[in-house]
Amino acid sequence: QVQLVESGGGLVQAGESLRLSCTTSRSIFSISVMGWYRQAPGKQRELVASITPSGRANNAESLKDRFTMSRDNVKNTVYLQMNSLGPEDTAVYYCNARSVYTSREYWGQGTQVTVSS
Repeated sequence: QVQLVESGGGLVQAGESLRLSCTTSRSIFSISVMGWYRQAPGKQRELVASITPSGRANNAESLKDRFTMSRDNVKNTVYLQMNSLGPEDTAVYYCNARSVYTSREYWGQGTQVTVSS
């Protein structure tokens, strides 16, 4: 069973930073576009950022100045560095892996990020 294990969420104050991590197996990691999504209460899940196996990153336009996604191909891990957090960033953040060959997707369990004002 494919597992994506997320970590790094928590409660922070506005203006602070957090870094989320997501780790999976090498067999999945090496052939997948990895992505971070988030879902706030009462809202649809939205793409935050994604990164290809070769390291090309794509960020949501509204977040690119504050959020940065990266991947470590040795550790089979992707990161989401989030700076200058605000209450509007409060959401459950999900890690996603999508195979470049089959488009099959896998999801992590989600990690809660709460930003207090």
